[in-house]
Amino acid sequence: MMMIQGRFETFARPRWAELREATPLALTEDDLERIRGINERLDMAEVTDVFLPLSRLLNLHIVAAQQLSIVTDTFLSTPAQPIPFIIGLAGSVAVGKSTAARVLQALLATWPEHPNVALVTTDGFLHPNAELERRGLMDRKGFPESYDTARMVDMLRDVTSGQTVEVPTYSHLRYDVVPGGEIIVDQPDVLIVEGLNVLQANGESSRLFVSDFFDFGIYIDAAETDIRKWYIERFLALQDSVFTRPDSYFHHYAHLSETESIDVAGLIWDSINGPNLHENIAPTRTRADLVMTKSADHAVSEVALRKR
Repeated sequence: MMMIQGRFETFARPRWAELREATPLALTEDDLERIRGINERLDMAEVTDVFLPLSRLLNLHIVAAQQLSIVTDTFLSTPAQPIPFIIGLAGSVAVGKSTAARVLQALLATWPEHPNVALVTTDGFLHPNAELERRGLMDRKGFPESYDTARMVDMLRDVTSGQTVEVPTYSHLRYDVVPGGEIIVDQPDVLIVEGLNVLQANGESSRLFVSDFFDFGIYIDAAETDIRKWYIERFLALQDSVFTRPDSYFHHYAHLSETESIDVAGLIWDSINGPNLHENIAPTRTRADLVMTKSADHAVSEVALRKR
């Protein structure tokens, strides 16, 4: 976890929660049960204190962007062309990105100004395992070079130009991209793009990169010791569920003892996920517009907001 400096204002959770003001809560306990990730803390207090103020902030940004688009179209005397507001959400493996993205999707869709909120995860843009093996990158899965970045850029370019696009999906059961499993993203008002490295900038200024399309960037942070612990706990939970299926890529881990499982999960973290966090993910934290920092119990303890 890095210190935030410069143009950020940091809010302790109680002060951030006050910024919700009169924003209503439209989610139920059943909704949270569907949204919640494996072995992850998410309750109504977290939604109310952390995500409702964030949804209010994002709604203000989205409405302002919509109004600016209308102003530009009026000036140019061109037909109105709504442009989706794109949110990038980044952070380490096991830090809770997917759950946070689903909560935001559900909350933002309740605002009348932008009911069509789509969610895309970058896992679908990983190169298929066969290609990763051909390139010798299976042990670098999740690192920037393991993604089809050009395809991601093409998808975002098409979305921002008003096209309906097909987005590839990923199976965590198979640990691979799903052939023919594309989902349709049809001219959303808001698009959330969630992934490990989405806030990275391209060193080659002449080429577009994924983060160039974002209107707002979010980073979920925590102490690495806590994230490593959550990763191991998630591995143990999967061992008792998904890994037991014969068609699971990780079925060979299903019969390990608890001690062996902890050792294996720790080794995976130390050799792959930890180095990826250090080298590629954590350095993008300062590029976010908002950073949510979690404490050891998985609850968000403070929020840092970039001053514009």
